[in-house]
Amino acid sequence: MRKYIILALLITLPFVLKAQELNAVITVNSDQVGQTNQQIFKTLERSLNDFVNKTKWTNRTYTEVEKLNVRMFVTVTEYQNNRFQASIQLQSSRPVYNTSYESPVFNYKDNQFNFEYTEFQPLVFNENVFESNLVGVVAYYAYIMLGIDADTFELNGGTDFYRKAQNIVTQAQGSSAAGWSQDTSERTRFELVDNLLSNTFKEYRVAMYNYHRKGLDILADNNSTGKQVIAGTMRLLETLVKRRPNAFLIQTFFDAKSEEIQYVFSDGPKVDIVQLKETLNKIAPLYSSTWNAITY
Repeated sequence: MRKYIILALLITLPFVLKAQELNAVITVNSDQVGQTNQQIFKTLERSLNDFVNKTKWTNRTYTEVEKLNVRMFVTVTEYQNNRFQASIQLQSSRPVYNTSYESPVFNYKDNQFNFEYTEFQPLVFNENVFESNLVGVVAYYAYIMLGIDADTFELNGGTDFYRKAQNIVTQAQGSSAAGWSQDTSERTRFELVDNLLSNTFKEYRVAMYNYHRKGLDILADNNSTGKQVIAGTMRLLETLVKRRPNAFLIQTFFDAKSEEIQYVFSDGPKVDIVQLKETLNKIAPLYSSTWNAITY
């Protein structure tokens, strides 16, 4: 589990208990909006940072070094009468055992982020009521990122977080806000959390655990074994792709991990990666230039 992975860090740092779980940096970009007065965008940015970092998302207590590192980039494309059209880019990472490296685990852009916001309005999350699309979307992704992080430390460890996110989706179904419906050609928040909880895509969650806990976390001590485990993870994902071509979760996996995979297999002790590159080109052909850049 996450607590045990970062035990070495806890030994060297003060043991200060914190209530919140996320260490988030949120940026609001309004360059595309022809708005002379930028104050409302600055206020929104401050409010979002306070909201995400000060909300208690779970029932457990996190130490400072246990917090999940998160970045959110909100790009506003239109603004009029307190109505915003925007996109939101989410990024999260987790520490790798016995190193100073932070491994990216989620890198995703949601283009259907439209909301209403009045300057200085309080942002408060109520898990029983869907009152604001701004709050709902941000809370949804907070739980998604907490769930994915938990899955990398414990097999299926993120289930409770995903169910929280799914509850937000259910409540949002009655709203007219984009991005929540299952009846659309676009990738939606409904589809993402539905896939994460579905047994149909179980290989993804097993792969997230094996890749990080049994692969990355042992690289510093046993590079060869760690690489073999990571290579085996790609074959596991191939099983999923054969059953469900173009699976949403495969896209999210490689959007976060492609550069890291290239780095891992281009560094350190040599391993036979001919089969690995063939597998990668089968399951993630959009990243063929990245796979071809792996040197050995």
